[in-house]
Amino acid sequence: MSISKSQRLAAVHERAVKSFNLSYMPNQDTRLACLSDRRFVYIEGAQWEGNLQQQFENRPRFEVNKILDSLIRIFNEYRNNRVTVDFRAKDDAASDDTADACDGLYRADEQESNADEAYDNAFDEATAGGFGAWRLRAKYEDESDEDDDRQRICIEPIYDADTSVFFDADAKRQDKSDATKCWVVYTMSHEDFKETYGIDVDPATFNKVQNLTRFDWYTPSVVYICEYYEVTIKKRKIHFFRLAALPDEPALKVYDEDLTEEKQAELTSLGYVESRQKTIDKRVVRKYIMDGREILEDCGVIAGEYIPIIPMYGKRMFIDNKERMFGHTRPMKDAQRIYNMEISSLAEQASQFGESIPIFTPEQIAGWEAPWANKNISKPAYLLVNPITDANGQAMPTGPIAYTQPPVLPPALQGLIQLAGQDLLELGGNQQQGDEIVSNISAKAVELVQSRLDMKTFIYMDNMKKAMRQSGVVWLSMAKALYDEEGRKMRTLNRDGTEDKIVLKQKATDQKGETITKNDLAGGRYDVIVDVGPSFVSKRDKTVRALLGILQFIEDPQMKAAVVGMIMQNVDGEGMDDLRAFARKGLVAAGVVKPTEDEEQKLMEAKQQQQPSAQDQFLLASAQETQSKIGLNQANAEKAQAQAQESLTASAKNEADAARTLAEIQGTMAQLLSVVAALRQEVPQPQPQQQIAPPAQPEVP
Repeated sequence: MSISKSQRLAAVHERAVKSFNLSYMPNQDTRLACLSDRRFVYIEGAQWEGNLQQQFENRPRFEVNKILDSLIRIFNEYRNNRVTVDFRAKDDAASDDTADACDGLYRADEQESNADEAYDNAFDEATAGGFGAWRLRAKYEDESDEDDDRQRICIEPIYDADTSVFFDADAKRQDKSDATKCWVVYTMSHEDFKETYGIDVDPATFNKVQNLTRFDWYTPSVVYICEYYEVTIKKRKIHFFRLAALPDEPALKVYDEDLTEEKQAELTSLGYVESRQKTIDKRVVRKYIMDGREILEDCGVIAGEYIPIIPMYGKRMFIDNKERMFGHTRPMKDAQRIYNMEISSLAEQASQFGESIPIFTPEQIAGWEAPWANKNISKPAYLLVNPITDANGQAMPTGPIAYTQPPVLPPALQGLIQLAGQDLLELGGNQQQGDEIVSNISAKAVELVQSRLDMKTFIYMDNMKKAMRQSGVVWLSMAKALYDEEGRKMRTLNRDGTEDKIVLKQKATDQKGETITKNDLAGGRYDVIVDVGPSFVSKRDKTVRALLGILQFIEDPQMKAAVVGMIMQNVDGEGMDDLRAFARKGLVAAGVVKPTEDEEQKLMEAKQQQQPSAQDQFLLASAQETQSKIGLNQANAEKAQAQAQESLTASAKNEADAARTLAEIQGTMAQLLSVVAALRQEVPQPQPQQQIAPPAQPEVP
């Protein structure tokens, strides 16, 4: 059965009020103590609130506020060394360039919304009282343009956070990232309340809560309004599919509500096989505006997965399953009260020292009380008293019957004042050790003393670091939803204060020639880092001293110019902006500092427009002439090589012709020999003739 909107909002209001009472009642005394601590430091006369005020009624009540001096030192240390968040790529889908873009966008949002005011207010309230807070809110860039729906994140202060910001009782973490409910209470006048929400009923006529252990929603002068944030965690199942033929390819993710039978059949036909399943928690934050009676406005789902309220604590701990907190003031309150009390008593006694008060009988002073009472103001030349007569009616000498003795300063009073003053110095960090440094000592010794003093206040800086990290986490969660328009141009701010611009989801080509998407905040996961060191003195001064120390050992002119430029970048002073800009220009040109996109474009234009000098022209002409000679020699070499190649080709051709001719001759000779052989077989060979012996010659005797 569906319920109506009014019924749903009524259930939300009932749930919110019930949860608020469970959260507020256990912490009421702690929160009121934080408020009392802030009043003790900042409001005149608050140091005498309580029993001391009754004890010193109609007596001098002086305040020598020594706590404020130590607090101002802590405030100045923070303001001189502000911290901010830094985003780092966490997985392969994230990139360092996008992380740098997140840094620039966060700094730009801080500047446009004047976030320093929110940070300073939260730090001051947490340090003095124990608890402070600020909020992140999405607002339109141009609220007067009905067609412009682009939004930016602004960071706003929350005042009196110790009595106006409450988280659900189950949230245990210091940054309240585990909170599922949050209330931010603020006031409105009756007229503004009626005009804004159109309610004719007088808020003062509502039923006022009389139980002091619960929060009073209404007072006779103002109406309490509350921003109520509620987190809903929804379970979502994801199915992962992979191609059976390509198991190394990235898995395809399909949510359970999208995995229909048709989708399952389509994936199966394409060769996908389900590899695994995973159930995730989807956080949805919804915002309401409510008062003590009803939900005034349903603001709907807001950007991001976290409640955009950032708490900051002074010192925080859990004792007896109850969250407790305090700041720099509370341990010093008793010592400050003793000091004020003794100073007031000493001043009162000093005002009466050396004067004895005359004592008269009632008859002597009757009718002259006023002149005697106002003698220290009117300063009369003389005073009168009534004469005294004896039993016979004779006049007796007139005068005081006695005098009071002047007060004696007890030795314990002086010792107590010294002890109270010493206690205040020790509890406040004994900052006089850093202010009263003997001259002619090394800078290293000064840094050691300053570092020892800084450790007294390190806890506040470290808690500010935790709050700033949660602020970065909440901002990134909101930015992934709000900074998602493709092609949107946004202003960024670099660390040195220079401005730059980026384009969201810009298509580009990487070094491998693949198409990538730049400045896609939702395309990966990023870590939020906040660096805070143990010392909070000016880091720029330490950098300058270090660079000056190594400058005397550098002989390379180019390196020396780079070091001098870095010194100029870190020197503070009146009228140094132009010099720092000039130094940065030289550092960018030398390649020491990474240029912004505008600076890189200007460098390219300057190189194109730069006219070469006479020496550069001579060297260029010489290089061109040498290159021409090299080209001519190369051409001659190629020609000679071609001629040699032609000669080799002709020689090879002649050798081939000679070989072919020789082969033909050998073939012809072979044919002739075969013919001769055949002829010899066909023609008969002549027989050899028989030789006739000559006649015998007679023997000669």
